[in-house]
Amino acid sequence: MRPVTACQSNRFILVAILSLLVTFSSRVVCAKDKPAPETLLLKDYRPRSIYKIPRTSVEKAKYPVIDMHAHVYAKTHEQIAGWVRLMDEVGIEKAIVMTGTTGREFDEIYAKYARYPDRFEVWCGLDYTGYDKPGFGPAAVGELERCHKVGARGVGELGDKGRGLFYSKPTKAIGMHLDDPRMDQLLEKCAELQMPVNIHMADPYWMYEPMDATNDGLMNAYKWRLDNKPDIVNHGGMLEILERGIKRHPGTTFIACHFANCSHDLSRLGRLFDKYPNLYADISARYAETAPIPRFVARFYERYQDRLVYGTDMGFNARMYRLTFRILESADEHFYAWDQFSYHWPLNGLALNDQVLRKVYRDNAVRILRSQRIEATTSEKTNSR
Repeated sequence: MRPVTACQSNRFILVAILSLLVTFSSRVVCAKDKPAPETLLLKDYRPRSIYKIPRTSVEKAKYPVIDMHAHVYAKTHEQIAGWVRLMDEVGIEKAIVMTGTTGREFDEIYAKYARYPDRFEVWCGLDYTGYDKPGFGPAAVGELERCHKVGARGVGELGDKGRGLFYSKPTKAIGMHLDDPRMDQLLEKCAELQMPVNIHMADPYWMYEPMDATNDGLMNAYKWRLDNKPDIVNHGGMLEILERGIKRHPGTTFIACHFANCSHDLSRLGRLFDKYPNLYADISARYAETAPIPRFVARFYERYQDRLVYGTDMGFNARMYRLTFRILESADEHFYAWDQFSYHWPLNGLALNDQVLRKVYRDNAVRILRSQRIEATTSEKTNSR
């Protein structure tokens, strides 16, 4: 055996060092792509279900649907026409477009959607100009009447997360809530004109909880957190304001959107239903909050099947609509929808029966809208999937 020269020895050492560097670099890259569980951040947590169980695809709603909670997602005639085609594809008969606007902005939006009077109903907002000055009321009522003459058939979405009514554009009413006497003329005029009022009160309870390890809605709650705003009315106080407003105006139809933000305690909403026949609730944008507890929620739908209406509030695309149908119609278990909802909770189907589905999808909306443009029937009409 010939002796190894110094040059060869250095070459071997260099090769060994390069090999170690390559191995180390590969591990660094892998570590960057797949962080160790000890360093995984909650915002990056994306579990995938490995259960081998039935998966249902609901391409089209089982019965015709009226979406009672939409907004101005389409702004051009071409976009609106595309929305209509999608509605045909998935089984949406009609959508209620809540603009929250008044004046010229409302008129311009209404003109675009008026090309499809059987597919869209456009709602206006309220003009709060001068709400903090003496004499507020008559001018706001006059603008509401004007919007009604243009074509508005409802009011919404009004919104109050604790600081006052601030959803309507272009004006806001910080410090004025639904039960304020200054709102009386407007809400009574809504009753006279048979214009339902959609109202967003508070936010889900997780947004008020401490943003710590005990908050099981933290991933979504942190984005909309209210725990760091001590100057607002709290969750319970907002529900008290809602109740006083409903009680103060028994002739006005109210739709508390998002289950009145009582997803964590639907019995609280149930008590309001029991006391006030002029109250409804839409189920929009709270599918992720209710699908994790399917048996309790299905019983709630069964008990209050005459007071709940379908809504989305999540834009318009086929997958979104079909996801809501899957949650309402199927008995699927333990599935995720990360691209739609930012919770780590697994979802489950509610498996609602046909009677409940018909009412939630359409019949209750027909009763609320009182519109001659919708045939008020509870026939056995079904859509083929």
